[in-house]
Amino acid sequence: MSGVEELLRAVREGRTPQVPALVAALGPAERRACLPELKELRKQVRGEWSKEANARAGALLVAGAGCHAGPAGAATWIGGRDFTGRSWARHPALGEVVLAQPVDWQIEVATRLAARRGSGWNWELYPLIERVVRRTGCPVPATDAFTTEWLARIGGGDARRGWVRTLLECLRGDAFTPVLLPRVFELADVGWQLEQGRTDRPGDSWPAAIAGLAEDGVLDRAELLDLCLARLVRGGKPADQRAFLAVLVALAPTPDEYARQVRGLVALLDGLSVVAGHAQQVLAELDGAGAIDPEVLAEASAVVLFRTEKKLVRAQLGWLDKAARRSPDRAGPVVLAVAEAFGHPDTALQERALTVVARHLRAAGEAVLPDLRFAAEGLNPAHHARAGELLGAPVGGDDPDTGWSELLPPAPVPRPLGEPVATPAEVAEELSALLAAERPEVAVFERTLDGLVRHAHLDRAALAEALAPVLRVHPWHGVGRWHDCGPADILYVAAAIAGQADPHERGPVFRKKVRSPLRGEHNTPYGRVFAARLTEAAERVTADRPPLLLATPTDATGALAAAALVDRLARYQTAGVEPGEADLHAALLRLTVTTDETVLAAADRLTSPAGRWAARWLREGGLPGQPSERVRFAPGRGVGSRALYQERWWEDVKRICVAQPGLGAGPRGPAGERLGADFRALLEGTEPSVARARQQNEWLWQPTAHWAAVLPHHREELAARWLDWFADCADRERRGAAGLLPVLAEAGGPAGTALHLALAYGLGARFPEDRTAAVDALLVLAARGHLDGALLGRELGVLVTEGTVKPSRLTQALAVAAGTGAYGTVWSVLAPALPAVLSGEPPRGAADLVGTAADCARRCAARGPIAEVGEVAARSGTGRLVKEARALRDVLAG
Repeated sequence: MSGVEELLRAVREGRTPQVPALVAALGPAERRACLPELKELRKQVRGEWSKEANARAGALLVAGAGCHAGPAGAATWIGGRDFTGRSWARHPALGEVVLAQPVDWQIEVATRLAARRGSGWNWELYPLIERVVRRTGCPVPATDAFTTEWLARIGGGDARRGWVRTLLECLRGDAFTPVLLPRVFELADVGWQLEQGRTDRPGDSWPAAIAGLAEDGVLDRAELLDLCLARLVRGGKPADQRAFLAVLVALAPTPDEYARQVRGLVALLDGLSVVAGHAQQVLAELDGAGAIDPEVLAEASAVVLFRTEKKLVRAQLGWLDKAARRSPDRAGPVVLAVAEAFGHPDTALQERALTVVARHLRAAGEAVLPDLRFAAEGLNPAHHARAGELLGAPVGGDDPDTGWSELLPPAPVPRPLGEPVATPAEVAEELSALLAAERPEVAVFERTLDGLVRHAHLDRAALAEALAPVLRVHPWHGVGRWHDCGPADILYVAAAIAGQADPHERGPVFRKKVRSPLRGEHNTPYGRVFAARLTEAAERVTADRPPLLLATPTDATGALAAAALVDRLARYQTAGVEPGEADLHAALLRLTVTTDETVLAAADRLTSPAGRWAARWLREGGLPGQPSERVRFAPGRGVGSRALYQERWWEDVKRICVAQPGLGAGPRGPAGERLGADFRALLEGTEPSVARARQQNEWLWQPTAHWAAVLPHHREELAARWLDWFADCADRERRGAAGLLPVLAEAGGPAGTALHLALAYGLGARFPEDRTAAVDALLVLAARGHLDGALLGRELGVLVTEGTVKPSRLTQALAVAAGTGAYGTVWSVLAPALPAVLSGEPPRGAADLVGTAADCARRCAARGPIAEVGEVAARSGTGRLVKEARALRDVLAG
């Protein structure tokens, strides 16, 4: 047997440890002769995850690396995506093959691999690259991927030996430190690593270690300060900002060093709250020492006084007050700077600003009065009288109480999907855009799928030719085990049209189970519907090639106009073609019922089984809405052992949820037809339970607009089944799900308890972007006349009382809504919420909520007492809550 045959046999049998010796025994020509066969074997192994295929992949990786004479080809082979995730790059055999090559070859391969994008989390190529760099002494590759992995590894390098050396000692002894540590300041998403502590020993945290390196002279202190401030000015994720702020604090700049960085400190005032607070404190200390120009105070105030964080605004007002006390000649610029706070949304801060102005107005002189009077127009009406008395002229001549009218955004109108895609080239363009988008829109997916089906019917060969460039960039490799079928899997249909996938063939085998190419082991009900539609489309475009799809919606919400479906069914009937089962069922769930007798009569004239079912569906009004029953979910702590990999989060929450009975078998067609099991599963009964909570873990997916488009007329049912995600935004402080609330607000169907409860959780979400989405949904529901303010207010009152929704977050959300001019809408929500909030001992932040309520009530001229407000207002004392309650009581009394 020749050396070439012996090597190829070892690769086929997955004998990785033997490959380096077999490669070394071959000459250059023999190695080149192996490459075509190795490339063919690689195609066969790609996408397979059996034990044998995995072993072959390792042997392939090592053999291909050794047989490429050029370093560029070797680097491309080693860095191929299909080898990632199998950990073969860590095998000693790969290092043995690479290190047997000439030094220049090794260096170029290492350099090329280091330039590739790494995961930053257990990057498999790092050990090989590091070994080459340390062995050859070549320049350290300072790429993002290499630096990120070095950061992670040196931070945990002594873990197995019990942290023998401190982090500072590890960094001192590493030749990579002078090159890579300055690069760390340019990386994104490394804060979580820099914040991790190892032990309590001095120099065993990243901030302390970096400060120690500066003290030892290993790194230049001035350069580190510049890098740190530049990184903070650049901004980024909160974890990164906090981490680099800790580094700055550990470096402990002197007043002189800070004085040279004044412009950078001023820029930080617009950053993360904790970073801005540090910069503000340093600048105030420098100002007190006379180390900065007076103009810096005015510039800093213009930035800080527009921030929403009350702590920062109070501190800025305090700084201004001290500056005027210290130097009365600065009183004029100080009071004008303070006036910036007159427009702050918090009425208590407006009052504090008025107090500072009153204290220094005499020293400022009459020259500032015109500007102060103009600024005072931005004050809340509650402060107009005091401001007018202080400034010697009436303030707020156009009282909003007398001319109020509710301002709401226009109710959204359906956005038509548009005409079908006209040519195969345009279909390819739409497909390329969809695959490149991180979150493709519903309209893009539906138009593309419809275009694939239509043009496969008209000219499959022309469509396949147009799709070829797209499929070269995005080849179909199958679906991963943990994959939930979604919009990007439309690629399967395109691959079927081009002959690159056979939809009539059995799916790949995993753990001896045959599964559909589009179904993983952990699909959601919505993913199964996607899989059913796409599988059916792929099968039919390669078989009977239907003329079009029934389920393509007519607007971007996913809704399908009745006239359009009747026309499509008539075309099928004329052509003598039966629609696909999944296509028909998806269309029925999207169908917009109508009372237009012209459309109903046209439906009644249909004679095909699908046509008669659609006609009956329209006559009977489609799927009935499900009632929502309000239930409490508080399972408490169980007795079972805790899994190390999964938090039993449900044991620590108390949630208000809903239960729905489900549709059971659902409505039947004239001949007893039923919706398919995948489609019935969308509307099965639901109620909170530990079993349902257990399924909601990090491996599952959040709802998307595509899920909502499956049931565009059943937002109450969707909200009931997604409620755990919406609640997570408030009580588990997770991010993102509330972004779907505007989608539900624009959808059809009743807006009942489930939707209003989901909105309540969104208004109390942890992250501002989620609260903003909830405000958008609130305004859309109000504009459409679908908002039940009393229901939403009662739910919010209960959630605040439970501690699920924090009043401070709710206040911020509702203040944003009120700021758009929707004072009456916000009051309609707050009025029924206040009795529960103010009963017993009001929670922290209740004063802000009452203050917002007083402002809305004043502006929309609300009248009528609220008993709980009167009780709080009657208390003795001058606390903020009592003062705001008294203001609200007086407004409601007229």
